[in-house]
Amino acid sequence: MDDFAALKAAWPWEEIRNCPGRFVLETGRTSIAPSDLVGDTASPREFRVPACRDPVLVVRLPDGGLISYRHEDGGFTHTLNTVEGFARKLAQLGIGLDRPSRTP
Repeated sequence: MDDFAALKAAWPWEEIRNCPGRFVLETGRTSIAPSDLVGDTASPREFRVPACRDPVLVVRLPDGGLISYRHEDGGFTHTLNTVEGFARKLAQLGIGLDRPSRTP
């Protein structure tokens, strides 16, 4: 899947209340990895940010992006975002995609 529309159609996403342009994978916490959603078309970049205790994995799409949170138990929570929702959430997390990712 290489764009927002394809991901939105392929998986059961629910709109996040009061967060325009942001959707969460309906199953909530899942063992599905970001690469299972986007395939081999893009590699997630991992960030550690003070605003979130879990590592944040980010995949930019041509028309938005996928933001995933990797939990200690190995599960993930995935959010699919329009261009506007993606930019807003990255800013809230303090993630700039132009800077190097921070891994442990």
